[in-house]
Amino acid sequence: MKTSNLIAAAVLSLLAASGVQAQGFEPVQPLKAVTSRSDVVSGADAAARGGNVYGDVVATPLVSRPSSRDRASVRAEAVAAAHAPNQNLDRRAFVNSEVPPQLQAAPRP
Repeated sequence: MKTSNLIAAAVLSLLAASGVQAQGFEPVQPLKAVTSRSDVVSGADAAARGGNVYGDVVATPLVSRPSSRDRASVRAEAVAAAHAPNQNLDRRAFVNSEVPPQLQAAPRP
């Protein structure tokens, strides 16, 4: 590298450094509260009592519906599904992304 290139690079870096210092740095300004703590607390209480005004769903209580199946049949179905030989098959692992018929699950009734 030529000497003139080195001098030009040094001058440019000095100019850049002086430009950064010229902008100055302003420290974080202290917070100037306009409202009192009691006003904020009363406003928060009123907002909490008002509910979710921005919600798009009307708040309705949850209602549980009784199941038509008993616990033992649900558990037996879950155990059978967990022990099925094809439960972890990924169709992307096969040719043309299709699971062979002999590995497909039996249709549910």
